[in-house]
Amino acid sequence: MTVTADGPLPARPYDVAVVGAGVVGCAIARRLAHHPRLRVALVEAGNDVGQGTSKANTAILHTGFDAVPGSLEARLVREGARALAAYADASGIPREPVGALLVAWDEEQLAALPHLAGKAVRNGHRTTALLGPDALYAREPHLGPGALGALHVPGESIVCPWTTTLAYATQAVRSGVDLHLHCPVRDVRRTGGTHVLSTPRGTLRARWLVNAAGLHADTLDARLGLHDFTVTPRRGQLLVHDRTARRLVRHILLPVPTALGKGVLVAPTVHGNVLVGPTAEDLDDKSATGTTAEGIALLRATGRRILPALADEEIVAAYAGLRAATEHDDYAITPHPERAYVTVGGIRSTGLTASLAIAAHVTALLADAGLDLGPRREPEPVRMPGLGEAAPRPCERPEPVAADPEYGVLVCHCERVSRGEIRDALAGPIPPRDLDGLRRRTRARAGRCQGAHCGAAVRALFEAGRP
Repeated sequence: MTVTADGPLPARPYDVAVVGAGVVGCAIARRLAHHPRLRVALVEAGNDVGQGTSKANTAILHTGFDAVPGSLEARLVREGARALAAYADASGIPREPVGALLVAWDEEQLAALPHLAGKAVRNGHRTTALLGPDALYAREPHLGPGALGALHVPGESIVCPWTTTLAYATQAVRSGVDLHLHCPVRDVRRTGGTHVLSTPRGTLRARWLVNAAGLHADTLDARLGLHDFTVTPRRGQLLVHDRTARRLVRHILLPVPTALGKGVLVAPTVHGNVLVGPTAEDLDDKSATGTTAEGIALLRATGRRILPALADEEIVAAYAGLRAATEHDDYAITPHPERAYVTVGGIRSTGLTASLAIAAHVTALLADAGLDLGPRREPEPVRMPGLGEAAPRPCERPEPVAADPEYGVLVCHCERVSRGEIRDALAGPIPPRDLDGLRRRTRARAGRCQGAHCGAAVRALFEAGRP
């Protein structure tokens, strides 16, 4: 089990290098770890897994009801949704099957709902139902005035995206995958049947290469002489309302989608908050993850139209993420057997849902292209810390506190995070390397006060126990 963030890289070539430790790259590395004969590297530019699009999304486990029928994305989302739901439940990843309502606010949107219901049927989802205004308001009594109807999609869920990515990476590392952080790939060439990756930490070599670089997948593709797609960073800004708003919404409230995406939604989160977003802004800068006054104003206005009572609820956080939009209406997953290379590009907002199915698909493509996977062995199960609001935290259960009093000493009172949980995160197989990483693993500093009360104590524990 190797996790490195500095120092030279191994000189011995790997069988497979996966570039990009987002949710998709980590899922692929985990799947390859099912084959213990393979020597696998997971290479990440940032200082943690899930540092890009994977940490800034709407945290929805989609059914794929509105995907393009017959597309690769539709199939992988359908397969991935079932796989991730089962995996999350088995691994302790917070998930709540709250269902979704696609709300129509005008006659044109209302007329589109039967078409979307038919699309859902073509994608294998036969449980959707059209609702009139009375049935809609019975389900969502706090909905703003003027809604004309909705399409009910009962299979949609909310999930924790950060814990999902970390679970994949943890299983991969425990099964022998080498995770190299702080390792951006500056250049790549293929020489004598080996991919040579140039990084600030030195050179890494691998016989096979998987490009799961997200926003930078087209750049890596181009360095290998391929130009199959272009990534346009699409910024999505989001607002997070305090837990007191959770009583206002029972379902994921979706708008009728547009050409730019699924639009601004209002949704509960597994952590007990209410999320509003995302915006959809096509940019040129692949690092532009800042929020804007215009974006926040749009989200506040949209949220209050959908749920007027949100006007009285506190906003505890605002953030933005970039999605890897391309000129194509489908995933850009392409094998290049002659180059011992697979591109995994154009993975948009459905990538979290499809991640396990994408991993299985990419592994099959590698095998078809000539990679000898060797024998298969299931990795040891992983059990993640329960960060969801639906389950009690360790401080609220007598057994862990009796066994270890550190679980009864609260540090972050807003999120009920104990010293024992912070200690465990810092001692984990992939420990956090900054306070944001610690927050994703424990929820410390993620509550109403955003660290105003607990920040100093959390920092002190982090500095004392950091790797």
